[in-house]
Amino acid sequence: MSREIRITPSILNADLGNLSFEIGRIAAQSDLIHLDVMDNVFVPNFTFDFEQASQIVNSCPIPVDAHLMVADVDEIAATYAEIGCASVTIHAEAVKNVGSTLRSIRNAGARAGLGIKPGTKIDDYAEFIDDIDMFLIMTVEPGFGGQSFMHEMMDKVRRTRSIIGDRPIWLQVDGGVSIDTIAEAAQAGADVFVAGSAVFKSDNPAEMVNSLRILANSAAN
Repeated sequence: MSREIRITPSILNADLGNLSFEIGRIAAQSDLIHLDVMDNVFVPNFTFDFEQASQIVNSCPIPVDAHLMVADVDEIAATYAEIGCASVTIHAEAVKNVGSTLRSIRNAGARAGLGIKPGTKIDDYAEFIDDIDMFLIMTVEPGFGGQSFMHEMMDKVRRTRSIIGDRPIWLQVDGGVSIDTIAEAAQAGADVFVAGSAVFKSDNPAEMVNSLRILANSAAN
């Protein structure tokens, strides 16, 4: 079965002081913008508070994929859908009521994603598949950009693809995605790719997005 490939550049490694320009450089080539929201509680880093995130979502020319790496996510997840995010991902390790929180995201108008850290077993969350629009398999420990891709996570990606089966659920990987690793992830079953450093640290971010898409399409289909 042919899979549609989506490239979602993370602004974590963009020039945050000139964010509109940075997003504009890759908007035409990208499917969504990946917004990493970190609270320095669930992960040891802070990126954006809700007000800052809202401003980014409201001004972004393409859909936003919000990745909430925060504590007490049950209480705030739906609000990111309400401000206009196209997709909102919560972390399995932070959420208290998985099914209810995923449904609240959907009810607020966004796709509901469930993120899984490297040490978390995907099978423990397979029961929630009917409430999930996207699984996110972390290929680094969440918290910082620029980390090395964890090749050992490809078994988890393959297992997740098996769990998904023919359902129209996206399978995203995040962490260390580059021209050297994206084909491996696509071959394992991923179809949505978060790339931060690889895109924004390149000489030509737009061309890098195109190159990543070509490699992933070739490997997946």
